[in-house]
Amino acid sequence: MATNLPYMVSSGTLTKILNKICDASIPENFNGDFLGTKLGFPGGNQKAFIPWAKKCKLLSEDGTPTQLYKDFRNPKYRGVSMATALKKGYDELYVRNEYAHELSKPDFIKLVTDTTGLAHDNQTVKAIVNSFFNAKEFADFDANDIKEESPLNENVKLEKPDSEPTDNQPKHLKKKQIDLGISYTINLVLPKTDDPAVFNAIFKSLKDNLLNE
Repeated sequence: MATNLPYMVSSGTLTKILNKICDASIPENFNGDFLGTKLGFPGGNQKAFIPWAKKCKLLSEDGTPTQLYKDFRNPKYRGVSMATALKKGYDELYVRNEYAHELSKPDFIKLVTDTTGLAHDNQTVKAIVNSFFNAKEFADFDANDIKEESPLNENVKLEKPDSEPTDNQPKHLKKKQIDLGISYTINLVLPKTDDPAVFNAIFKSLKDNLLNE
């Protein structure tokens, strides 16, 4: 049974190249010259990384680094980008088992043999398995649902102003002073009397209780 599962025969080199990518600048085109000259992997077997990376969508078909490649270089997104890359590159395995990355190595080998039709001790099977497990060291499959923290949640402190402003408070936190004037009308019903003492007592009470500030 034919398979398109990517692999490198020298799977240990895969880890070294991925580590170098994290430190190197992003090339306009990821080709054999960049791999050999800039990253220091000039060997023929090491060039197998390029088709592996293309299959995993780290590189486009013309060798241009993809956004997934750029995200992999960012420590914050490295784990989720590699998890995405492996799911794309080994999609045949994920069709059979969506939790392929959680399988033990013996169970993963069984999954590969079921998918490829090759024997468990076949050299291609070993290369596929080792390549996947070496790349998986960079992956974080639990990070797929990572959410960016809203900047509103950072460096924002709600200050509750004191009930009474102090001289040390900023002006914008001080309560605005409001002068409130109230006018009112009093309707006074006077008793029927000719005694001036009664009127004197009434007006004195008004003055003492209502008219003083």
